[in-house]
Amino acid sequence: MTQYIKVAMGKARYELLPDDDTFYGDIAGFDGVYANATTLEACQSELEEVLGEWILLRASRHFPLPFIVDNEQG
Repeated sequence: MTQYIKVAMGKARYELLPDDDTFYGDIAGFDGVYANATTLEACQSELEEVLGEWILLRASRHFPLPFIVDNEQG
């Protein structure tokens, strides 16, 4: 699971929201997995925590996880 989270987090996208100067992050293909925080580091940390909880919830309900490819390993 650690490797899966690492690869998924490598696909995360972040943006600075102009209306309140906070950071928003999400991962394409992971519906409902997003974070918003005052710093990029806090946003990354929150996103990783949300992703871990999302994976556990899906696993507990026997829902499939998105297939992701580790571009570093091919």
